Parts: sequence; C-alpha cells; structure tokens
Amino acid sequence: MPKRTDIHKILIIGSGPIVIGQAAEFDYSGTQACRALRQEGFEVVLVNSNPATIMTDPELADKTYIEPLTVETVSAIIEKEKPDALLPTVGGQTGLNLSVELYERGILEKHGVKLIGANIQSIKIGEDRELFKAAMDEIGLPCPKGGFAHNWEEAKKIVDEIGYPAIIRPAFTLGGTGGGTAYNPEEFEEIVERGLAASPISQVLIEESILGWKEYELEVMRDLNDNVVIICSIENFDPMGVHTGDSITVAPAQTLTDVEYQRLRDMAIACIRKVGVETGGSNIQFAVNPKNGDVRIIEMNPRVSRSSALASKATGFPIAKIAAKLAIGYTLDEIPNDITKKTPASFEPTIDYVVTKIPKWAFEKFPGSEDVLGTQMKSVGEVMAIGRTFKESLFKGLRSLEAVKPLRLEGVPDHVLQRKLARPNSQRFSYITYALRNGYSIEEIHRLTSIDLWFLEQLQEVMQLQARIDGRQLNDVPSEVLRTAKEFALSDRRISYLTHSSEEEVRERRKDLNIVPVYKRVDTCGAEFESNTPYLYSTYEEECEADPTERRKIMILGSGPNRIGQGIEFDYCCCHASFALRDADFETIMVNCNPETVSTDYDTSDRLYFEPLTFEDVMNIVEKENPEGVIVQFGGQTPLNLSDRLHKAGVPIIGTSPESIDLAEDRKLFSALLQELNIPQPPNGTAVSPEEAKAIAAKIGYPVVVRPSFVLGGRAMAIVYDEQALDEYMRSAVDASPEKPILIDKFLERAVEIDVDALADETAVVIAGIQEHIEEAGIHSGDSSSVLPAQRIPEEHIETIKHYTKNLARALKVVGLMNLQLAIKDDRVYVIEVNPRASRTVPFVAKATGVPIAKIASLIMAGAKTLADFNLPEVLPVPKIFVKSPVFPFKKFAGVDPILGPEMHSTGEVMGVGETFGEAYGKAMEGAGLIMPLSGKAFISVNDADKGQAVVLARRLKKLGFELIATYGTAKRLQEVGLECETVFKVNEGRPNIADYIKQGEISLVINTPLGRTSHYDEQAIRKSALQFNVPTVTTMTGAEALIEAIATKISNSEITVRSLQEIHGKKQLTADERI
Repeated sequence: MPKRTDIHKILIIGSGPIVIGQAAEFDYSGTQACRALRQEGFEVVLVNSNPATIMTDPELADKTYIEPLTVETVSAIIEKEKPDALLPTVGGQTGLNLSVELYERGILEKHGVKLIGANIQSIKIGEDRELFKAAMDEIGLPCPKGGFAHNWEEAKKIVDEIGYPAIIRPAFTLGGTGGGTAYNPEEFEEIVERGLAASPISQVLIEESILGWKEYELEVMRDLNDNVVIICSIENFDPMGVHTGDSITVAPAQTLTDVEYQRLRDMAIACIRKVGVETGGSNIQFAVNPKNGDVRIIEMNPRVSRSSALASKATGFPIAKIAAKLAIGYTLDEIPNDITKKTPASFEPTIDYVVTKIPKWAFEKFPGSEDVLGTQMKSVGEVMAIGRTFKESLFKGLRSLEAVKPLRLEGVPDHVLQRKLARPNSQRFSYITYALRNGYSIEEIHRLTSIDLWFLEQLQEVMQLQARIDGRQLNDVPSEVLRTAKEFALSDRRISYLTHSSEEEVRERRKDLNIVPVYKRVDTCGAEFESNTPYLYSTYEEECEADPTERRKIMILGSGPNRIGQGIEFDYCCCHASFALRDADFETIMVNCNPETVSTDYDTSDRLYFEPLTFEDVMNIVEKENPEGVIVQFGGQTPLNLSDRLHKAGVPIIGTSPESIDLAEDRKLFSALLQELNIPQPPNGTAVSPEEAKAIAAKIGYPVVVRPSFVLGGRAMAIVYDEQALDEYMRSAVDASPEKPILIDKFLERAVEIDVDALADETAVVIAGIQEHIEEAGIHSGDSSSVLPAQRIPEEHIETIKHYTKNLARALKVVGLMNLQLAIKDDRVYVIEVNPRASRTVPFVAKATGVPIAKIASLIMAGAKTLADFNLPEVLPVPKIFVKSPVFPFKKFAGVDPILGPEMHSTGEVMGVGETFGEAYGKAMEGAGLIMPLSGKAFISVNDADKGQAVVLARRLKKLGFELIATYGTAKRLQEVGLECETVFKVNEGRPNIADYIKQGEISLVINTPLGRTSHYDEQAIRKSALQFNVPTVTTMTGAEALIEAIATKISNSEITVRSLQEIHGKKQLTADERI
C-alpha cells in the first residue's frame, strides 16, 4: 500500500528523562522514527523533556519542543502546531501513557489528531492486564492463573485461591515499578499497597508464581496486510522471577527445540493478531515449564520496547524505523532492507552468530538497599556482545562491563554460596563460576538457580579450559589451547592473570602464533546476501570481512554501558563527532558496546565495530583500520582510562594531549599549575595512608571533602566533619595506596558552585556556557539543578571566571572541549577541578545556545578547521533562561534515604525553558515528575543556620496562600516573627508525628535541611514517607527558594507557553551549522 496522503504533520512524543526501566533505547527509537518520517516528506514535531538525547537535536525534527511530558503541555503544543497525527509507540511507556490520556480526555478528537502506529483498542488490550487476559482466554492461549484487584479485599480473595508465592504486577507502570513477589501474607500486604499506589488506574494483577520456569521473548512486527515477521527470539539466562531487564539475555534462543520454537511463534502471531497491532513492533514474553513444556503467555508490549533496541542491534533490522514507515501506510514487502539493499523488510532476519546482553547495576551507590534481583528492574545500563558461539559472546560481554576490580572470590562458606546462588543478585555470575571451580556439579547449581543445564555446561567448559592454563608458564601453553581460549573470548588480561605474565606478553605471544581476530559483518540474512553496511564484530576464525578502505579516517571510542555518572550525554558527544567528521569527508569509525544508543546504530558512522572498550579490543581494531586519529575525550571516563596505554602503544590520539589530560587529573601537578597561574583553589592534599589523611585534614581544618582519584560520578566521595568520621571513611569506603591516593580538599560550606564549558585551540578560547548550580556546594554537580545563564553572579566574578578559563585552556593546551568546576565563597572565585574533555553538560549547553559545540570541537580536533574560523563570540549568548534538573531512582531501592550529597545518584536529566527563572525551574521540576503544589500545608524543619532564611521563605509561602506547619524549634522561630504556624512532633517525639501527617496526605510540600547526626533518623523517616507518598521534598535552602519561585510563577500565570528550539534560536542554528 502506498503511504498515506491524508496526513502531513506528525507529532512524536519522546520518553522523557533516563530512568531505570526506560533508558537510551527510546532515544534510539525516537531518532530513527524522526529520520524515517522526514525522509518520507512528513513534517515532524517532537516533544521530549530530555536535553541529553540526539532526538531533541534541532536538525532531527522540523519543530523540537524540550518541554515537560504532561497533558497540559502537550495539549498546548497540539493547539499551537495542529498536527494531523500522533505516533505514540516510540516513546516507551511514558509516550504511550501520555498518548492514551490525550485520547481519553478528548484532546486528540478536539483538534482532529489521528493516532497512527497503534490504535487505542490494541494499546489498551496490550497494557491493561485484565483486557489482555480476557483476549488470550478467547483464543485459548494460557496466561498464568490469578486475577485482578483494585483494593485490598479483592487482593486477599485472589491470594487465598492461588496460594504463595504470589507475583504482584501493577498495571500501566514501567520496569515493574511497584511490583514484587510475596512469599507470605505480611509481604503480600506491603507489595499490594505499594502496587495499587504505583498504578495510575490503581489495579494490580496477582498471579500464581512461575518462578524457575524458563523465560523467552519474541520480537514481532505486523503490517496492515496482515504480514507478520518474527525479528528474533530472545532467551533469558535467568529463569522467571528476575525482570528481563535485569537478566542476561541471549539471541537467538539457545535451548528451544524446533517444535517448541514453532509453537511459541504460532502463539506470538495469534497474540499480535488478536490484540490488533496493525502497524509496528511488539514484544511478547513467554514462560515455559522446563519439566513438562507447559507454556504461559506473560505479557505483550504493543510498542517499541527495551528489547526492540536489542533485537534491532542484534539482527541489523531497524525495528523503530520500519515501525514508523508501517505507521504511515507502507507494508513490510514495500520497505527495502538497508543492509542487503536487495531484500524487503518482509524477509525474516536470520543470524549466524550469538548475541548476549548483560545488565550493569549500581547497588554500591545505594547503601542500605539489598542486592537482590526480582520482578522490579534495578539495572542502570547494559552491554551487548556478538560472537560465533554463546561462550564467545558471553565472555566478550562480561569484559565489556568494565569491572575495574574483577570479583575474585576466595573462601566463600557453603551456606553463603548456596544463598547467593538461590537468591538472584548482581554478582550472581561470579558465584556460579566460583561454585563450578570449587567442585559443585552443574546439577546442584541448576537445583539452586534453575538456570538451564545447557548454559551451565557452557560455563563449565570454559572453567575446564581455564584450569588447563592456570599456573602454567605462558610459553608452555600449547598454541591450540591458546587459540581455544581466544575462541572462548578469554581476554589477554585474563590469560595473563592465569599465567602470571603481563598482558603485553600475552599479546606478543598470540601475534607470534598468528592468533589474531578477524571481523565478520552483521548482514540480517545468515550470509545469504552481501552486506552493504560495515557493522562488524570480532571472532577467532579464518576469513575476515572487514575490508578496510584507504580513506582518511577518524576512530571514536564510545562510552560503553550507561551508568550513574556516565550516561547518554557522552553518547550524544560521540554521535556529534561522527556526524560532523562525516560531513567533513572523513570516514568515521565508531567503537562501542552499548545496544541502547544512537552511536551503535548501523548508519550513525561509516563503520561500526560492536566491540568491548578494552585495550586489547581497541588495539585489534586500530591495527586493522589504521586511523589517522582516535578521539578519547568524548566518551566519559571509559576511553580516557585507556588513553595512556593507547598513546604509549603509538595510537594517534587527537585533540588535547594525554599528557595534559593526566596533568589535570593528577592532583599534585594540577595544584602546582594553579599556583603558577596565580589561581586560588581550596586548600588540599593527597594521602596514601589513613595516618597521612588525618594529618592533612587536621592541617586544612574540617569539614573536608574526601574521594579517591580517577573516578567519575563522585564514586565513594564524602564530606567529613571530624576525625572519627574520617577514620570510618578510610576504613570502609576505600583502600588508599600509593597507586590510588585519596584526595582531601577543604569543603567550602555554603559556596555557590559554577560549571563552565568551553571550546579552545591555539587560535581562540570560546566560553560556551557559565552555569550556576541551584543547590549549594556539597552536592554532586550531576545531582544539582543548574541554570544558564547564571542568575545571581556579579559581573565582577563572571569576568574573573572568563580570565581563569582562558589561562587554563592555554596552559593545558586544550584542543576541543574543556569543563571547569568553580566555587564562589566570600566573594572569591576558587577553581575546584578542570577536565579537558567533553562533560555531562555539553548537550544541555548546545541546546541552550543553539551552537553544536561537540561538532565544532571534533572538527578542531581533526584539524579540519580552527576555532577562529567559526567567528564565535567570546561567550555564547543564551536567548532564554534554561534550567537542567536531575531525575533520581530512589523509588526502586527500598530502604534508601533520598538525601543528596557529593556522590552522584541521578540516572538522567530534564530541561525547562522560560522567560523567567521561575517559569524555567517550574517546567524542569514538572519534567522531572514533580507535581508542583499550588496550595495546602507546607512543612518546614531546618537546622539553626537555616532558620533566618526559613523565615523569609515561610513568609513568602504564607503570602501565596499556604498554611505552615513545623517542628518545635522552627515553629518557635516562625511564631516569634508573627507568622501563624502549627507545631507537630518529630518522628521520635510521639504520635501523631510529621510522618503520620505525610501518610494521611495532609502535607503538600516538605522543606527539610539536615541537622546532623542526632536527628538523622528523624529526617530519614520524613524523607522516606514523603518519597513514598509523592510529596515534593527539598533538602537545601537554595532548592527551596527556587521551588517557591516556581510555585509563585505558576500561581500568577496559569497560561502555559511552549517554545520550540527552532523558534528560540531562529536563524542562528543554521549559521552555526553553515559554519560547519
């Protein structure tokens, strides 16, 4: 069927900030959809609140709105833009839920907007578990036994019928939020209450437990002519009971017989037809009982899902792009396959390799949360690896995770080992291999873990091979054993550990024996047709398909798996480098292992190597491709950690030199440089032992900030107020050593923090953005909201900041991007640190200024242009006020105190744009999911130092019509200045206390600054109950001031103004691009 002619303008809703359960894979799907629709001549309007994405780049849509994803905002955009259609299926659960709400409130009908890509009926059947179960019953597909509850009574009745353990799943939530497995009545009550609260329609599904069954997923597409293709089958390494986002998954499925696979296939096709998804992709999950082959259909997502990104990258079949084309009327047989150029999309992909996805967790960031995996997703990122066998792809995947210190278990007692095997956790893999090495049979491990015996056999074979190498001299290892080790994807580093040699020696020995990798192409068709896109993976076989060219080429090292502290912002920079250098006629080569991102799309760069970011793997590619330059400064800490070794091995690293990067990271050298340039910094020192740390802290004076060197995201960073706390930190948090010194700085209390992004080369220095942090010093810059342009910094200090930035850029000979963190205290500007690399704030600054700074930086680094050629002003102007705010995953980690500090906890960010600070900050808060209270009771409890400020804020709240309630000390101070204020007990003073009030829904805002140790328990209880009941909570006075400003703006101006980036930046965007 030809494409539709009744629609011309299409609105796409993105997925908002990166959260656990909804990450960069939706940036990838949204980007693909925007490109596909514009290619077909449609006008595309995009709304998304996340500035760190490629999809919100002004080049990708005709109109780009970075606005909160709320019904009010999107209605205002629909009213302004008058689109003909809305595509709801590429923005994850957020995009889907919002589209349904717009439909149900009659907003789409009112403006004549059609839903394309999914009809409302099929969305509802796929999402509403009650309707889905009924639909499956009609066609005889078995779902797990159970029922639906909308309240506690109904829930109790169901569990009495099905017994324990029972699985609870809330409807319309994401990544299993609010769900869980209950093994007894007490847990059941707790999870049901949480689930009903988490579900927007207060509905939970309560099902029989099928824990221990095998779990499979099929990725399916269907068009209007009822053509159905299965893109790929995916098998979970972990059995049912672990959320698929937290499980190692393998494509294609490894342990299904052909008959079983055909049966699942038939069920999947029956399911997609019954649900009625006519145009696009769906992900259908099955459970299979390993004892008797019984099948249950678990759920279906009638949209592009997390697994779609994996299936796309695994097969080379771009699901989101095809889904977008189906939505506008094409059928599968009319869409060509980009990779073969000969086959249509109705050809089912076949793959002659194995793909493994492994999640990455961040439990160490959330002390107090239990490291146990269940039905609620907890991983913050993932890696994917491709190999010819399951063993090869699994072990390539494990080394892609960048475990800095491999977990080498020793002397684990049996009872601990058995518990670790029986209860899934993030370190489970290490425990399985430990058990195999220590005489556990695979049957015994299977009994404890329910992991399929075939997978365990594969691991056992690798362990047996390692035992043949262990303890031998490197030269005594027979060449065929070494070759087999490489075929099993054991890294040079692992072999060097087993043979007590160095990684370099293993590399030399391997090359002497001609054991080198070859590269194969992903071709979607099991090598039946030639592949036109160089999408490559390494393996140890004979024939190499890499076929490198003779062009000028630049290699870009990506940022690996997403994690807290290193997210999609760095992927954005890598993509921008690739786009700009491609346009400048370089061949671009991307190396990365993250399946979620745009950088690993087969058409982002000229060549894509889907490989781990380790020294070994990168060197193999460099030797094959011989690039004239390698970019390490854009992918965060991952490629920077490799830069020294690559540089020593003669790899041409372009941009700022590795020596300069080291100088900025090395505390002693950097301090000396600042002294030489006469730039103040907080007093500091470097310690290699606890004794030395105490001596330095005593000399500097408490409070001090302590942290290990060479980390990202404030890992293990703390503010220490006395010697006892310092002792505790040195004992528990870190191992100080001469190789890994501890950095100690004077903590500048109540200082204002500043973030500066700049571009530099020998011809010029351009300041891209001077951002002011809204939270005061002591909160990690990634966790603080910030505003551009700075709102309250005197011009005098801005001049000083410009002066320091220029001097440092020249002294460090920066070529490309640099980021400075500064603090202002007592009217003096201090430099805290300088990073001569791309920072987390680059995409935000680029969207706020309308200048693609990462593209410009990559052209300077490659020597294609000088910075002076761009004729940019000294400081880039910012036409409106832009606020960036973080988004946190505290809800996923029960028992964690949601307090901010020097260690980073946020998973993503949103941006708000306004004419005034209040409007911009309010939008950022709404984008981050906070519902701003416009009336009600405001609770205030602050420490003595904050009481003066609290009076000012309380008076303002009173004028806005809020009632005040406070704990004894704060209330006394407020009453003293004539403010009416109710007094309430602290949690440890009696009942009803403040936590009770929060739980009863009587409080609409909490302002609570930490008072120190004694009241820690009290405050934690307040913050936890506020988190649980969605009451906006602020833990800093500056944050409270900003929020009250936003509330005041919202009260005085109920009209919502929406502005597209194209409108804000006018023609300037084009000139910046023309300059490129």
